[in-house]
Amino acid sequence: MPGIVVVGAQWGDEGKGKVTDQIGESVDYCVRFSGGNNAGHTVVVNGDKFVLHLLPSGILNPGCTTVIGNGVVVDLDVLSQELSELDRRGVHVARPLLSANAHIIAPYHQTLDRVTERFAGKRKIGTTGRGIGPAYSDKVNRIGLRVQDLLDPVRLREKIEASLEQKNQILLKIYNHRPIEVDAVLDQLLAHAEEFAPYIVDTGRLLNDALDQHKVVLFEGAQAHHLDVDHGTYPYVTSSNPTAGGACTGSGVGPTRIDRVVGIAKAYTTRVGEGPFPTELLDADGERLRADGGEFGATTGRPRRCGWFDALAVEQAAKINGFTDIFLTKLDVLTGWERIPVCTSYDVDGRHTDVWPLTESQLATATPVYEYLPGWTEDISAVRSFSELPKTCQEYVHFLEEHVHCRISGIGVGPGREQTIVIHELV
Repeated sequence: MPGIVVVGAQWGDEGKGKVTDQIGESVDYCVRFSGGNNAGHTVVVNGDKFVLHLLPSGILNPGCTTVIGNGVVVDLDVLSQELSELDRRGVHVARPLLSANAHIIAPYHQTLDRVTERFAGKRKIGTTGRGIGPAYSDKVNRIGLRVQDLLDPVRLREKIEASLEQKNQILLKIYNHRPIEVDAVLDQLLAHAEEFAPYIVDTGRLLNDALDQHKVVLFEGAQAHHLDVDHGTYPYVTSSNPTAGGACTGSGVGPTRIDRVVGIAKAYTTRVGEGPFPTELLDADGERLRADGGEFGATTGRPRRCGWFDALAVEQAAKINGFTDIFLTKLDVLTGWERIPVCTSYDVDGRHTDVWPLTESQLATATPVYEYLPGWTEDISAVRSFSELPKTCQEYVHFLEEHVHCRISGIGVGPGREQTIVIHELV
């Protein structure tokens, strides 16, 4: 049975939560392998909306074991609150399995994130201020705190002391911020030790054993390809690898265990925060897309920047990640447009290109070149088969397939779990 990776094909917010939840009905394990609580995956079940920040979206499926992998940075307060909220709403959740090697977001990471972004001024990157970047920075600098440290309070204190010796100097002398107390950090983290200790495991071994037993394992990335720290629109990126390769390093399985990579793409494009966005609409059309699509961040509430579908961006993601399939979401939002533009090439410095630009500066100055497709007026939210879609809607889907060089295997026509058209089964 397969290992399946779900990856955002644009700049995030494509609907990975909906797709992961849906596939999760047929899988045995659902694994978050990157990011932290800067992600917000929205799942709608029987009209009830759930926004998950750290927990894998498959957690709403009772037969699915959920795993937080070593590639995730974990805010223990947020994880505890998220579990409590699900319990309050009557959702029975077995506690998620936590990788012993996942890193912890400490209070000082959040403080550093906020003050450095504030002082960056016009050079800010649009961070959520949740400590994600500083936690990953400590990980790479080999001074991070790991989930396994909750099991050894003496070792945890030593690590916090060593980290704050440096960070308090930076906070005080550069940012004029009061020092952070070791005991306060230690107490806040250890408050969760008893709660989570039974669920701390070697998730790499667990997942490999599951695949050996022919279990289906779904790997869920946060953010998206173009926010990947290596392959995204650097420096306006996240601090981890939400691409398909990150599923291996962020969970502890080898690439030969992955059978299918599903890219999630909106029928148009959105982005939150700073950074280049060639097809962005700064006019009434952009406002209409935002309003019709409900384009406000599930985690931050920030209005998303909106634009037309960028085939170059998605084709680049398909190539780097090795997409076997694409799931197209929010196709229903485009209902009512007389014609729908799709970006199929760029003009860059007076030259025409139909591939993703090489450099940051080229992308920043790229002008989109559009092809225009006829729209449709019919309400498609109740459609459940591709053949029942309006002809122009079918043509739009086929046009995207042709330009991103990957088959579209599923289509979302509304936020609900049931509002899905399956063209090719993903499991």
